[in-house]
Amino acid sequence: MGEKERQRLDKVLAHIGYGTRKEIKQIVKAGRVNVNGQVVKQADVHVWPYKDSIEVDGKQIIYREYIYLMMNKPPGCISATEDAVDKVVIDLLAPEHKTFEPFPVGRLDKDTEGLLLLTNDGKLAHMLLSPKKHVPKTYFAQIAGEVTEKDCEVFRNGIILDDGYRTLPSELIVLSSGLCSEIEVTIYEGKFHQIKRMFAAVGKRVVYLKRVKMGPLKLDIQLDLGQYRELSNEEIAALFNANKPK
Repeated sequence: MGEKERQRLDKVLAHIGYGTRKEIKQIVKAGRVNVNGQVVKQADVHVWPYKDSIEVDGKQIIYREYIYLMMNKPPGCISATEDAVDKVVIDLLAPEHKTFEPFPVGRLDKDTEGLLLLTNDGKLAHMLLSPKKHVPKTYFAQIAGEVTEKDCEVFRNGIILDDGYRTLPSELIVLSSGLCSEIEVTIYEGKFHQIKRMFAAVGKRVVYLKRVKMGPLKLDIQLDLGQYRELSNEEIAALFNANKPK
């Protein structure tokens, strides 16, 4: 939907969370909705959602088609819109955000924490997830075992996983090395359990994993586990600009 298209009033109000079409019909019929200063009584009247002044109970609405959220995903939560058994990230959203029907862009494992982007903008999601784009994703991890410069070299050359797939070159930085090492790793694809499988291939085990960056988007350190916020206009622009041809 572009800014130049007109839409039914009930569709506009339903999209931003004012209720079902039936509920909105009752709100309009009760004279609680003004368009450009005039009371409207028909829910199927067409409006310009970005241009017309639309008020419900005297409060002007701000229409938008898309929503962009940054979440600090907690462990034990599934990166999905629904699951028959486990709690999903959508369950953590307030009703005013759920109404936009956002979905997670990519997945984090159930026990993995950190940066998760949620949006209802399919175009942006496709750009970020397209294998051809090689959007970088950076993780902080604690590793059982001593991570060495030799491991860094193996990661730079690509690692053969348990199914025979060779990963793209990745960047491994050792923050501390010992019985439990701390590292940062940047990958450019998103295979199933990729980080864990990469370290397994060099004889080590991931004990803690947190995504801290996706493309130009960095995890907001002020977000506690399970918290989220809307992206700023600058962050949204950066995500789109990151996918433009160089």
